[in-house]
This record gives sequence, C-alpha cells and structure tokens, in this order.
Amino acid sequence: SEVSVSWRPSTEFAGNVYRGEGIVPASPQDVWECIKPVAGGRRTKWDQNVKDFEVIETVSDAVSVCRTTTPSAFMRIISPREFVDVVLVKQYEDGTMLSAATNVEHPLCPPQPNFVRGFNYPCGCFCIPLPGEPDRTQLLSFFQTDLGGYLPQTVVDSFFPASIAGFYSNLTKAVKELRA
Repeated sequence: SEVSVSWRPSTEFAGNVYRGEGIVPASPQDVWECIKPVAGGRRTKWDQNVKDFEVIETVSDAVSVCRTTTPSAFMRIISPREFVDVVLVKQYEDGTMLSAATNVEHPLCPPQPNFVRGFNYPCGCFCIPLPGEPDRTQLLSFFQTDLGGYLPQTVVDSFFPASIAGFYSNLTKAVKELRA
C-alpha cells in the first residue's frame, strides 16, 4: 500500500516518534468505524498489534481511560504488552476525526501478570476527509511508544516501521470487508 513512514528522536522519552501517512480507499466514516477506540470495536479483529481493548473508566463523551493489550511479536521475542491510556476522541467541523492518547496510571488497572507494561507518549490518528473524494481518506498517525521491558532499541527500531506499514495494509483490507 502507499504509506509513508518517518521518524525522529522523541522529546518525550529515549525512543522515536513515528509518523505514518497514507490514503485509505474508503470514506472517513468507514475508516473511523475500523479504528475508533471502543470496547468491542473492529480494531481487535484486524489490527495484528491489538489483542484486546477495554474501557476502564468513561470520563466524558469524549474522554476515557482504556487498557490495550498486544500479542507477543517477532516470533515471541517481544512479550505481550499492556498499555493504559487516557484517550480523547474528537470530530472537527471539516469532518476530520481524531483519536489521541497518552499513558496514565489508574487505580482500577494495576500492572497485570504475564504482560509487560508499556507506555504510549502523546500519540494519535487523524482521519481526514479529502475534498471531492468521498471514498478516500487521508490517515495521519503518530506513534510514540515505549514498549517497556528490556528490549534493545535496535529491536524496537526495526519493529515499528514494518508494524506501521502493516497497520495501513490491514486497515485497507478491513474497510474493504466492512463495505462488502
């Protein structure tokens, strides 16, 4: 798929901030339906990096505290992870939809056994309508994740770009299935 992945050193932690940008051949509403951060949502079905997603606390219509778990990766070299984030969902007047998140500690979600606690620094996805192209969406994503544990930074650096490209490819397949 046509996705651009770039990165630079993060100002938040000792890793990188990754930027993915691509055009998804679907309406912004269909793209949003596949990526929106809701319990029981579609993302656990198509995103190979999301095993489970649960809402720990609903703060408002737009803000919630969520726990995301990931499966092991890289032939089990990377153990399953869990992330606890405060998540903001917003829709702008131009139709752009945003999901933004950052790590948070929450008393109802202490670290769980069999998971390494990872930390998402400010990150998010923007579903941006393309004027005059109702069946195409610009998806801009930022990932700034400390996977935690004792992974060498070289392993993390080799994992993220391919993972982001896979995210866009799998999302494109998911929106096609949604419309079928």
